[in-house]
Amino acid sequence: MDNSVGTVTAQRATFDMPLTFRSGAVLPRYELAYETYGTLNQDRSNAILVCHALSGNHHVAGHYAGDPKSVGWWDNMIGPGKPVDTDRFFVIGVNNLGGCHGSTGPSSIDPKTGKPYGAAFPVVTVEDWVESQARLADQLGIRQFAAVMGGSLGGMQAMQWSLSFPERVRHGLVIAAAPHLTAENIAFNDVARNAILTDPDFHGGDFYGHGVVPKRGLRLARMLGHITYLSDNAMADKFGRSLRSGKLGYGYDIEFEIESYLRYQGDKFASYFDANTYLLMTKALDYFDPARVYDGNLDKAFSAARSDFLVVSFTTDWRFAPERSREIVNALLHNHRNVSYAEIASTHGHDSFLMQHEHYHAVMRAYLDRVAGEFSS
Repeated sequence: MDNSVGTVTAQRATFDMPLTFRSGAVLPRYELAYETYGTLNQDRSNAILVCHALSGNHHVAGHYAGDPKSVGWWDNMIGPGKPVDTDRFFVIGVNNLGGCHGSTGPSSIDPKTGKPYGAAFPVVTVEDWVESQARLADQLGIRQFAAVMGGSLGGMQAMQWSLSFPERVRHGLVIAAAPHLTAENIAFNDVARNAILTDPDFHGGDFYGHGVVPKRGLRLARMLGHITYLSDNAMADKFGRSLRSGKLGYGYDIEFEIESYLRYQGDKFASYFDANTYLLMTKALDYFDPARVYDGNLDKAFSAARSDFLVVSFTTDWRFAPERSREIVNALLHNHRNVSYAEIASTHGHDSFLMQHEHYHAVMRAYLDRVAGEFSS
């Protein structure tokens, strides 16, 4: 693979120090799955933490041995000579707590019961994730990140890093994100959660012991979410009103190509993603609101930040619209932070942050060139 980090191997870090969640719940012991790419330099100043979005994980770049199709979810962004250049940066991808790709989550065994945590796994917040990521950084001997970056929910984590650990991050790269969800976004998440919660196979979150998976609920949740990730134009260009068979069937089976696509995406997602993890991730999205404790004043919320920022939005992203990114920019400017802002013309909607877009990648490359110029190789 050209400009790929090549074959990668997931690693696992174990933490025996209890983690107290924002909810007050305590996890006595936990593990985080992570991957690294590139080489940590001598003074450990070239590390970049990549935070994932709702359905992401630690497998950010490269592929696994024997499976060249297992390409990381941000492989077009990260690798030798790419915007996040692994010839210069040491990049870390981590699967968040509550995940279902190796980190401790609802499907993990609770040592107290010998059974999966299931519904007993604590509700997790962005602040909790950042705290656990900081402990991983400690274990890796990284006192300060050159940058923390992510898109969507990952961008929210990048913001929170600048507030929870202002001295430990030099640059925050906040892509296709928002300072909090709108009521409409919370509504979408609630409908998706209800699809799972009302699935007869959910069993109150403890479906593991019943030998079933709430596939119908997961499928519907993913179908709904996928609609919100795409723009109307992207759907029109890719599918339009095309019929699978070329004629109307006058029934309720799949007829339109867009129906076929959504059901395929829903079925695929339900085959590998954990329903409890989906609930946790969407709740973390809903809860994120750094301005809440400041009576909604985002300027005050960002007063703790010390890093520089790159904020990126996309014109057709109606779920995390550009005006939401401009709220972040304005609050940072009011706190005299150095902020670069790019609003990228794209047809792909919210999913734009995952695409290989020339202008977008040029912006990322230019900013990260500046970041790389601050440390010794």
